[in-house]
Amino acid sequence: MDDAAKRPAAVCLASGGMDSAVVLAEARAAGFEPHALSFRYGQRHAVELDAAVRVCAALVVADHRVVTIDLSALGGSALTDAIDVPKDRSDEEIGRGVPVTYVPARNTVFLSVALGWAEILGASDLFIGVNAVDYSGYPDCRPEFLRAFENLARLATAAGVDGRSSYRVHAPLMDLSKAQIVRRAAELGVDLGLTHTCYDPRVDGEVVLACGRCDACRLRLAGFEQAGAVDPVRYAEAES
Repeated sequence: MDDAAKRPAAVCLASGGMDSAVVLAEARAAGFEPHALSFRYGQRHAVELDAAVRVCAALVVADHRVVTIDLSALGGSALTDAIDVPKDRSDEEIGRGVPVTYVPARNTVFLSVALGWAEILGASDLFIGVNAVDYSGYPDCRPEFLRAFENLARLATAAGVDGRSSYRVHAPLMDLSKAQIVRRAAELGVDLGLTHTCYDPRVDGEVVLACGRCDACRLRLAGFEQAGAVDPVRYAEAES
């Protein structure tokens, strides 16, 4: 029996971002065989999914599925609708309130699909790349939400009701800063140059440049700076 066959399956949400890439590696380091799940949810930029494909190939996941759920039909977010992405916000502004880049109930929807796949696989473990930097502004990134979803999973699935599975939602980055996540990526051998974080990238053919000014870019760049590392992705301002 090979090593993969001995590892229990886990479903890992793979967005193509830095955090989800590290979580995939964390799942494997914890002894699981990751099954990666990405979503074509009507996001304005397909580069997210391109990055997810690169990351999953590099980390050699057991399987990578892309599910289409068109949340842009509902709108309400700068990531799915014609709403301007905020730029050049201060740390104080980023940490205050729910930003317009919040996609209503997105993690609830994504985890629900992940739960369905987990039940099909006979898996009990889900992994998601939320952390303390996120949950200050995003309600579906909080520890309370994850614990509530675990309770829902036990009540909403046949495997949970009959006791075959006791579902767990793992968020191994929950208490880490962006700098700590950058360092952890290095420890796990994750190539963060494969990832994509920017909310408003400049795309010219196959060239993708992160804006460097949206909340996601600012938090990422600060994390690399605090970690004493250089971000390998390309930024528009550096190219101009």
